[in-house]
Amino acid sequence: MSAGVESLLALLVSRGGGQYGYEPVSQLAHALQTASLAEAAGEGAPLVAAALLHDLGHLVEGSEVERLARGEDDHHELRALRLLKREFGAAVVEPVRLHVQAKRYLCAREPDYLAALSAASRASLAVQGGAMSADEAAAFIRLPQAEAALRLRRYDDCAKNPLAQSPDAGHFLPHLRQAQAETRTAATRPDSPSAQTGATS
Repeated sequence: MSAGVESLLALLVSRGGGQYGYEPVSQLAHALQTASLAEAAGEGAPLVAAALLHDLGHLVEGSEVERLARGEDDHHELRALRLLKREFGAAVVEPVRLHVQAKRYLCAREPDYLAALSAASRASLAVQGGAMSADEAAAFIRLPQAEAALRLRRYDDCAKNPLAQSPDAGHFLPHLRQAQAETRTAATRPDSPSAQTGATS
């Protein structure tokens, strides 16, 4: 097995000790809580992996807090996609890519969701484009991984409890390995684009 998933986990652990934006938890604690909620809900390995790694882009470069103070969007949902695509397919990568858009969608469609957002999440929403327009929401929900991204978003929003107890990062390594294995299995199917072109995942 490639050491790639272990490297991603090591990146999360080594750089995740800093504050998660303006929330009262660290980046690592938030990631572990999000993955724990997905696991407890019975999600499959790909979405548990996505939950664990959804904010990895914050740890690749730059400071979210500094960018928010300047009124800038750090586009963290896009920053780690290159790393994730080396190991995983769409079932992991797309919920990560779409989890900010999922927040914007829910704010447009569910007034109670918007009202329940933390102050920090509302602050980031303002620089992420605000609630979606009706046309944007209609286009978003048609995307193949939209529903998975919405579930990830809800776990994300609930994973900001400074008193929560979560398993350590190593607990989720089997989920990462399983999600990676599922990606590679899918890539070897005769009808997959990579199998037809001879490409590797």
